[in-house]
Amino acid sequence: MEASDTEGRTFMQAISEKYSPENFPCRRGPGMGVVVPSGQQGSPMKDRLNLPSVLVLNGSGISRAGEEGEIAAFCAHITKIVSNIPNLEFLNLSSNQLSDAVLDPDCAKAFSSIRRLVLNNTQVSWDTVHTFTREMPELEELFLCLNEYTTVTPAAMPCPTLRLLHITDNRLNRWEDIEKLNCLPKLEEVRLQGIPLLQTYTSPERRSLMIAQLPSVNSLNGSVVTDGEREDAERFFIRYHLDHSEEELPHRYHCLVTKYGKLAPLAEIDLRPRCHAKVEVRFEDKVEQVNIRLDQTVAELKKQLRTVVQLPTSNMRLYYIDKGSAFGPDELKYSARALHSYSIQDGDEILVVPKTK
Repeated sequence: MEASDTEGRTFMQAISEKYSPENFPCRRGPGMGVVVPSGQQGSPMKDRLNLPSVLVLNGSGISRAGEEGEIAAFCAHITKIVSNIPNLEFLNLSSNQLSDAVLDPDCAKAFSSIRRLVLNNTQVSWDTVHTFTREMPELEELFLCLNEYTTVTPAAMPCPTLRLLHITDNRLNRWEDIEKLNCLPKLEEVRLQGIPLLQTYTSPERRSLMIAQLPSVNSLNGSVVTDGEREDAERFFIRYHLDHSEEELPHRYHCLVTKYGKLAPLAEIDLRPRCHAKVEVRFEDKVEQVNIRLDQTVAELKKQLRTVVQLPTSNMRLYYIDKGSAFGPDELKYSARALHSYSIQDGDEILVVPKTK
């Protein structure tokens, strides 16, 4: 194995090998066939590079910038290269180890027309990210997944055009880092999953808490945030923090209290149907207290009452009398209907009448 394979490849090796005439078909028009003078003797740089409007270098094994002579030769002609590819809008450098990369600001200016920048699984530092974004006045989409970030470091001059950020599968563990994303003035879509911070919450809780923390975001993890969902999420956020001490309350809590006021906890209301009711069963001149299951059907109630009224089920007609209503008896004529659908309460009456022959 050659030393270059062991140590990883330089940026210029990757771009020169991939877009050399031998490996990349020759094309015509602006941005194609850019002449780049060779660097030192033995340099991998070619005499001509066929550069398209989209450079894709993910998985290229890039680990360092390259030899000083190569960098000097490249930077000396970077303006000429970029001037020949004015429509370069998408650059993908995923899966290249850029953890130790330091980007020269003069070189970063070469990428000023890029709108989509993908730096997934590169371990690129926040400083280098900020150097990129500072020189990309049209950048709209930024991908920073799988970079082992434990915190979010805002830029001194936040990217004013960024509207989409993917930062999934990092090691963020503080809500303060989520709130820092609000420094991006145009941010409207975020994908933020697979982080330790969110593991202890249910799916509805984590979505509501993130929506409340990101007031300008209208799409979260691929789902649109409606106005109604946002209001519910913000109200949930206030109530979620009711038991927290003043020192633990996030800045966003105070903003939302100003908007909605201090909300009281929601009352816990059990909307499940009642399971049982104690009713008076009347048959002729007999009255008996009977405990009935409300999840059973009318047919099943008739079977329960056979021993009470001494009638076969085929000879029974049942009537429900609501003691709190001014209306008359309601015949229970549908054998398959559940009793809870009649809203039977304790103290109500069941009237049993034999069928006439």
